[in-house]
Amino acid sequence: MTLKLGFIGIVTNDMAASLAFYRALGVHIEAGQDDAPHVDAKLDNGIALAWDTVETIRGFDPTFISATGGHRIALAFDKGTPAEVDAAFASLIDAGHTAHVEPWDAHWGQRYATLLDPDGNSVDLYAELAAN
Repeated sequence: MTLKLGFIGIVTNDMAASLAFYRALGVHIEAGQDDAPHVDAKLDNGIALAWDTVETIRGFDPTFISATGGHRIALAFDKGTPAEVDAAFASLIDAGHTAHVEPWDAHWGQRYATLLDPDGNSVDLYAELAAN
């Protein structure tokens, strides 16, 4: 059997704020869904990124408790070039989103930066550094 990732789900306390962050990141999300209990979007590679409100999750899991004390999973988006990492990071910060780690040249050969989405999830931006 082949294992294929097809869906990443985000549980959010504020659908509109979360969708605004991911739209600013570059995820195409249909308009008019800011009050929806569930939203789906397809990334360029075909993987679905989806959001559910806490209330939606509690509709089938009444014992659901949001994680505290830091993120439990990180999403990482390849921005293609180091300049795009810096530009996307700056754009998201200018839009009022939260920086966690400023862009830097990582020892593993990537330009890397981390932001927090409105629910505190770690969202990494990266790109391969140009070969010297």
